[in-house]
Amino acid sequence: MAKVDITNDARAIIDKLRAQHGPLIFHQSGGCCDGSSPMCFPEGEFYIDDNDVLLGEIHGCPFYMSKFQYEYWKHTHLTLGVTEGRGASFSAEVPLGLRFVIDSRLLVEADR
Repeated sequence: MAKVDITNDARAIIDKLRAQHGPLIFHQSGGCCDGSSPMCFPEGEFYIDDNDVLLGEIHGCPFYMSKFQYEYWKHTHLTLGVTEGRGASFSAEVPLGLRFVIDSRLLVEADR
């Protein structure tokens, strides 16, 4: 079972960003400037290492979270969405006047 999913609106924005930037990755931020937010980067512009966990792939994009943060979120299922408004981040969607958001729910037996 995938630990992360995506809304159709978020898929459309990813398509637009991919056409502009090429391959993309996501990283669930740990809560510095804008709380805990999903961040989208062109591939190669965010350093992924052994301290990150690959949660899955959404619409052709790998989705990561730090191991430390994953310990708090490992019992949840995440869904990536998008909303209007600017987040205080360096994420690729910000110039569009949009921001990616995460909805989470606890995993249930059917998820396992």
